[in-house]
Amino acid sequence: MSFIQRFLERVLRNNPTRMPRTTFDELNQDQLDAHLRIGRYGNFTLTDAVRPSIGLDVVPREGYRRDVYCDPESGNRMPVLAAAVSAEKLFDVFMDLLDPLGEVVDVVMESSHESEPGQHADLYREHMDTVILKSTLYDYESLLLNDGCTGLAALNPNGPMEVQFDEHKLLFVYANDLGPFEEILLTHGLKRDDSLKFISEAEHLHSTDDEHREQFEEILYRLGIDHED
Repeated sequence: MSFIQRFLERVLRNNPTRMPRTTFDELNQDQLDAHLRIGRYGNFTLTDAVRPSIGLDVVPREGYRRDVYCDPESGNRMPVLAAAVSAEKLFDVFMDLLDPLGEVVDVVMESSHESEPGQHADLYREHMDTVILKSTLYDYESLLLNDGCTGLAALNPNGPMEVQFDEHKLLFVYANDLGPFEEILLTHGLKRDDSLKFISEAEHLHSTDDEHREQFEEILYRLGIDHED
């Protein structure tokens, strides 16, 4: 399946009568193909997982911002780092961000392969050695980078500390002390910009295919995560 077909498969496999119209619907085939082939904007390279809106409401670029997450139920607030990282170093940055979580983590695999647009399923594995997790993830680097329906989160089981690699291939860190994580981002050359906008904050397309769905099932097995259909 070609790169263009992967994007179209992701869009068209859903019931079109239940999907909202987008500006992509207004393009002819040549225009759509040309847009989806663009994988680089300036110095920022996208993975195969996602593409921005045709009007480039958000132009992808590298950097990170600080924010605060407020739980809608409890009202509790948590500092957040949110980062966009160019594809050639994205996986390495994510792997380094796992280290401050500690020697043991809880793992959440996120899947929107069989979900309605905007929805996803969370599949859990508690208390996994971080070294084993990282070793397993190296075998599935391509899946994590290039499948627009796969995400992953790792959490410290003893306190509120989480690193998320979402299906838009953005990185999020939730922790009361963001210092160790921010230092990692700076070491990798990322610059802070609290005005930074992300591809997920405007219209965009996700890519997936049958091979990625099969690999997702494989990584669940490798991580010891039960997947009940």
